[in-house]
Amino acid sequence: QVHLVESGGGLAQAGGSLRLSCAASERAFNSYTIAWFRQSPGKEREFVSAISWRDGSTLYSDSVKGRFTISRDNAKNTGYLQMNSLKPSDTAVYYCAATSPPPHISPLRRESGDYDYWGQGTQVTVSA
Repeated sequence: QVHLVESGGGLAQAGGSLRLSCAASERAFNSYTIAWFRQSPGKEREFVSAISWRDGSTLYSDSVKGRFTISRDNAKNTGYLQMNSLKPSDTAVYYCAATSPPPHISPLRRESGDYDYWGQGTQVTVSA
């Protein structure tokens, strides 16, 4: 069982920045794909970004590409999401997720159903 805890959410102005952290309990953190999803009221959970455990490759949704950067520090069992040039449309609860896919499939997954472990979420609010 992997326990994930997000932090770093809060209130920012449009054009500002926030950095989210995702601390994992699992010592084998470096064998998990880490992803960020977000959900706004009345909307489905949306993929934001993922980072592979194999080679550090990354994947972003079109809505955040060029503004957000995902990273990880395996020594600290922690993943990060640096969010720059924030927009009011980025307002949502942000969730960290983890999965350890088998080696024969791509480690970068966009579907929430592909992830086995989830954090409790952290609220990000961007004011105009």
